[in-house]
Amino acid sequence: MKCKIIFSVAITCLIFSCNNGKRKIVGSTPFQKQLNAQYKDASRSPLKDKDRREFKGLPFFDLDSSYVINAMLTKTPNSKWVNMKTTTSRLSKQRLYGVLKFKIKDAFFKLNVYQGENPTTDSGLDDYLFLPFLDKTNGEETYSGGRYIDLDFPSEHKNTLVIDFNKAYNPYCAYNSKYSCPIVPRENYLKTKIKAGVKLDKSKSH
Repeated sequence: MKCKIIFSVAITCLIFSCNNGKRKIVGSTPFQKQLNAQYKDASRSPLKDKDRREFKGLPFFDLDSSYVINAMLTKTPNSKWVNMKTTTSRLSKQRLYGVLKFKIKDAFFKLNVYQGENPTTDSGLDDYLFLPFLDKTNGEETYSGGRYIDLDFPSEHKNTLVIDFNKAYNPYCAYNSKYSCPIVPRENYLKTKIKAGVKLDKSKSH
């Protein structure tokens, strides 16, 4: 009987230690959970090995529905492919897909949205529109180099797009200098604070 009790206790301890070793994917939205899962995954994470092992979750602004914006889209179908500069000598082939005009808290803004020649699958999308932007939080609450948003292609005759700034994320360069990231064009600077999306985790910046 004594041996059975000892064996039972040992099994219980083993089960609990295994469960404690598994970190729960944190996040208050599907986007946050997906991004945190990616950064935790050694095969997809941009984090340095040491940072990934200590990773518990990205810092986000509180979810704010006022940053989910319906924007008017003016397409530019005849735009040429250009070489967008990156943080390294690599050039990113992009073309201006269109101009987005929208309002945030009674102020009007516009952003250029781009289409990449070689779409990436980092975000789980086969192809998407690339929306890089700068704002007044950069260098303080967010990465100094700006942030990105991935947008689905609109249907052929649609002239609006939804911009969800809660899904703004930092370029990989914010975490690891080995990555080559497109530099946000200066014309995509918003003269306001976009307090939504991923914040800058200064302890994990390169």
